[in-house]
Amino acid sequence: MSVPKNYRDSGDDGILTALLLGPLIAAALLCTSLAPYARDADGIPAGWAIDPPLRLPPRNIRALPPPAALLRGRYNLLSIATLTSAILLLHVCVSRWLEDRPNANGHPNANAAEGERRSVPRSEGWRAVYFVLFTLGVGAACLLLRLGLAYAGVGLWQHLSPFDVVVAAQFYQFTLYVALRMAHRGFTLGELGLVCFGGTAVFMEFLNITTARIWPITTPHIKTFRLPTPLVIFQTALIGGSFLTGFLLAPLLVLSRHAAQTPVRRRRRFAPADALRARRRLAGAFYAGALLVVAGPIGLWTRWCLGGGRDPWVWALRWCIARRRRVALLAYWAALGGVSVAGWTRQLARSRRGRRRRRGWALGRRWGLRGWGGAGDASPTSALFAASGEFLDRAPTLGLNARRKFFHALVVVMFVPGVAFDPAFTHLAFSVAFALFVFAEYVRYFAIYPFGAAVHLFMNEFLDTKDGGTAIVSHFYLLTGCAGALWLEGPTPLLQFTGVLVLGIGDALASIVGKRHGRHAWSPTTFKTLEGSAAFALSIVASAWALRLCGLVAPFSTPRYVLVVALAAVLEALSDQNDNLTLPLYTWSALVLVGV
Repeated sequence: MSVPKNYRDSGDDGILTALLLGPLIAAALLCTSLAPYARDADGIPAGWAIDPPLRLPPRNIRALPPPAALLRGRYNLLSIATLTSAILLLHVCVSRWLEDRPNANGHPNANAAEGERRSVPRSEGWRAVYFVLFTLGVGAACLLLRLGLAYAGVGLWQHLSPFDVVVAAQFYQFTLYVALRMAHRGFTLGELGLVCFGGTAVFMEFLNITTARIWPITTPHIKTFRLPTPLVIFQTALIGGSFLTGFLLAPLLVLSRHAAQTPVRRRRRFAPADALRARRRLAGAFYAGALLVVAGPIGLWTRWCLGGGRDPWVWALRWCIARRRRVALLAYWAALGGVSVAGWTRQLARSRRGRRRRRGWALGRRWGLRGWGGAGDASPTSALFAASGEFLDRAPTLGLNARRKFFHALVVVMFVPGVAFDPAFTHLAFSVAFALFVFAEYVRYFAIYPFGAAVHLFMNEFLDTKDGGTAIVSHFYLLTGCAGALWLEGPTPLLQFTGVLVLGIGDALASIVGKRHGRHAWSPTTFKTLEGSAAFALSIVASAWALRLCGLVAPFSTPRYVLVVALAAVLEALSDQNDNLTLPLYTWSALVLVGV
């Protein structure tokens, strides 16, 4: 029940990304469980200072040790990945069939737009009804297919129970619909499929952890695709809880946006002061409601899953200050982030002020107005204005591309120390940052008083053609791309640096070199150049070797690493998907599969 106008304009819809990247990531995760990497007795990667994973009680004689349970969980994830890809392929095929049906006169549709109009009801209510009926039918078909494959002795999806098949199928289709409505024109089809697969995987982890806590005696293993350590529990609470808060407080958010968008002349019942008080009350209700949700169901679920009577707030505080390096990292991140945001706010304000003054100065010179620097005006005011205008003309300002790539460079400066010296702590910090980004997007889009306008104006200065939807998702992609290697529990330091190297160094230098020195385009339809791709590959390989020489990563196979990075460079050049999301995940998966 979606149409092309629901998606972001793109040179390719990314259907191969949606269908193949999820299973590729799942296969790579499975390989990390099969390969002999350095781990402790509980299966935790070497150098990760974190509490042991959850264990089922000793009375459960069928309980598996954490490494064996993790292997089963990753087989389960691979089945979920192929299931969701099959569902999306079915959706696409049915949509294509509906759009290609002959019209009422029995003639084929003249164009795609006509088929689109005929295939989808214009009423949003009927769309929702048809989509619900269709998803229920797809879920039932997946269940019957899974049972039929088991009867025929085919191993496909046999790591999923019938309950898992139904829940995963329904939730995946639910996320497809909701994500497209929440971030209208924010996704391509490929990005939508990948994001919804990730959301489904996290939801299934939440469901399986909860099930194991309810029935610890009859559950053979905790079916999570990562070790069920406190890191995974907190990440589920932070990311899932931030979206849950938005759903529960949706009426307040919608009212806040409506109040902010309603022109003053239409607020007949309120004076301006009364309207402002109403917005303040809505904002206060939202902040109070968010605190109640976080401290209530989310906090209670986290406490219950941690077990042992451990309070999540106390545990997190003690864990963060247990090591001096963690306190130092917190101070370093806070200082660097504060200075960066303050500096950018000042620079953007000066840039806006300079543009306004230069426009006024140009108008004054054009029309010869006194006091605006017109010809023959020698007043002190005009001289001062001219001097300030000349200063602003010479003030260093950065273009859009340089502004965006600044944050890529900031990623390197901020997160290389964290990944190098305390990956477990950085894992949790990335989860906290993602939850804060979600709440910041609530504040921006729904104009929550008093920060909504300021956040919107700040974010608006960094938008490009891939941020044309209702939601701004590029910073989510940048964070996810950098954090993905840690969230997937990369078994070696080299793999854990993948996101930072690909986005912070490779992608930034590819853009800068390609724009300044690029001469040979990959094709007439793209602005990506061979020079930019070469800079991408060479910078990543050189950075990996620099980390090796500094003793931060172990020796690795340079030819294999170069091969994977070269393939990633080709993907970066030819794919029109948001590379902040796809490139790091593809590179990490390929590095695992080729055995770097």
